[in-house]
This record gives sequence, C-alpha cells and structure tokens, in this order.
Amino acid sequence: MQRVRHALCLIFVWALIVTVRSAAADDCLDFKWDVTKERALFAGTPAALAAGMDSKSAPAVAANRLYKLKLLPQEQVTFAASPGRKSAGAGAFAGIARLRIPASGSYRFSLDLPIWIDVVSNGMLVSAQDFQGQHSCAAPHKIVEFELSGGAPLTLQFSNAPSEDLLLTITATPVRKR
Repeated sequence: MQRVRHALCLIFVWALIVTVRSAAADDCLDFKWDVTKERALFAGTPAALAAGMDSKSAPAVAANRLYKLKLLPQEQVTFAASPGRKSAGAGAFAGIARLRIPASGSYRFSLDLPIWIDVVSNGMLVSAQDFQGQHSCAAPHKIVEFELSGGAPLTLQFSNAPSEDLLLTITATPVRKR
C-alpha cells in the first residue's frame, strides 16, 4: 500500500511539473495575432550589431532577420526626432538603427523587451497602427505595427530599455483573414 501511495505521489508531482511547464510555454502563444513567423525568427541565432548613438552611426537592419542590438546609455543617444514617450530617466538604454523596406505596407517590429520604439520618416514620427505584448514572454515580448512607405529611408529609435541587449525582428504583417 505504501508503494502505491508513493507511486501516486510521484505521478501527481510529475503531472504538476508538466502542467506548470506547459503553462509557462503557452505564455508566448497568447497573442491575438498569428505570430508564427516572428516566433520562428526568435528561435534562430541573431546577428549582433551595435546600435547607433545617432542617425549617422546607425547600422542598417533588414526585414526577416533576427538582430541582437547592443544599446547605449540613453543620455548618449541623439534621436532624429523626439521620442513618442518621455525618458525613463537614469539607467535606461537606447539606440538607433536604419531601415529601408522594398514595398509599402504594414510591418511588425517585434522586440524582446518592454521598450519604446519609434519609426522616423522625413524627420517625423510615424504613428503606430497597433501593438500588443505578453508580459511573461520574451520571444517576442512586444510587437508594434506600422504602415510604411517602400523605398523611403527610415530611422528606428529604441528608448527606455531596461537593459543594453535587445532582440529585434521586422516582418511584413500577414494579410488578416476576415
């Protein structure tokens, strides 16, 4: 009888562990959009880049790749346009990157941190179309959609980051089924 109780206890503990692990893994699956492409990119190996401290030193990034940007202390960064959110203050990190997309359309910027992202075109901030995030997920944590013009040079501004390493992907927004 004691062996049966012991076996049942082990089975219960094992089932509890599996349930907790499954729940943790599902935290990244609770987006309202299909983020299959973004999740696949986040599972890959990122290209390491140092974010720029201004538009001139900004590295170029492209869609459909995973990048690991090394950000700078925010007070060292000169933004192309005033960020859409006030500074988080001392201890925050920031950086600049450049982007040129081939075709006009809606694009998703997926990030692993709870930071602010601005897209600047012709010196003006581009308004975000939509966004969402998952607090307990880092692959990705936050996704912001922007409607962008193809061929135009764009400046990406990252600010208010809690750490200096940022994972970033840029993908075309899939056509939503109605």
